[in-house]
Amino acid sequence: MQTMNLEELEKHLIDSSHKVEVEFKRLFHGRGGLYEGWKHLVIDSIDKILSVALYFKKENEKELIEMLKRFVSNNRYEILVIQRRYEQGNPAEVLAGELPEDIFAIENGMKFKLNLLSNKNNGYFADMKNGRQFVRENAKDKKVLNLFSYTCAFSVAAKFGGAYEVINVDMSKSALKVGMINHSINNLDPRGVSYLSYNILKSFSSLKRKGPYDLIIIDPPTFQRGSFEATKDYRKLIMKLPQLASEECILLACLNSPDLDEDFLKNLIQELASSFKFSHRINNLDEFKSIDESRSLKNLVFKRKI
Repeated sequence: MQTMNLEELEKHLIDSSHKVEVEFKRLFHGRGGLYEGWKHLVIDSIDKILSVALYFKKENEKELIEMLKRFVSNNRYEILVIQRRYEQGNPAEVLAGELPEDIFAIENGMKFKLNLLSNKNNGYFADMKNGRQFVRENAKDKKVLNLFSYTCAFSVAAKFGGAYEVINVDMSKSALKVGMINHSINNLDPRGVSYLSYNILKSFSSLKRKGPYDLIIIDPPTFQRGSFEATKDYRKLIMKLPQLASEECILLACLNSPDLDEDFLKNLIQELASSFKFSHRINNLDEFKSIDESRSLKNLVFKRKI
């Protein structure tokens, strides 16, 4: 773990911002635990917007915000947005510039709609970029099942990669509506893309009837009350995999719990879906480095062999 004062953080931002263009990029990832005293802070570059999330309050918050204002005024950015994630129900605050009505994250030529005026998720998980690239490279002529699809970023990647059909499944109707927008703003043919507001754990029979699937993506929340708890519910998903999968199905199983390592998933699949063989773990982005990579975001690829 490194020590870093406010002046050093500003220098880090200046150095990092020299490498950015219009694409979404994380400039500082305190959540990874690499920097002592900054685990509450993440800073993202979104073209001319500097988006800052604070996960809990610290004594130096006022000084930090003054530094960020100075950084924005002296560099390429025109807008500063602060999300106080520790304040329930309060919208984000625009501290410099004027936020446009429509904001998008750009990733490898794809666009994703963002909501920065919230103290919750903005609609886009930047750390999953390499996972989406994998899907894009492996989706051609495949039928794809996208479980816990949220705003359907994996679906957009699959359609860019030539998938002939994608079934997006998520309990949140509002997230699926954003998913429809994400397909539209990328000028993707809506034919062959469906959006199902299902409780996944109670919908296996319906999903089975629509299968089999050549590429299955499982990207659940670690814990969401009334929806999913990784330690007990991932098991229920894996048990049903053989019934949903085609004979040469590819599985991308994702897990973002710091309390569970990749062996948690490997052991479940070996026990409950042994026709799927582990292929590899997708590398995480450098800007999302963690003090313990074994417990950081896990994107595991399995391939079925019968």
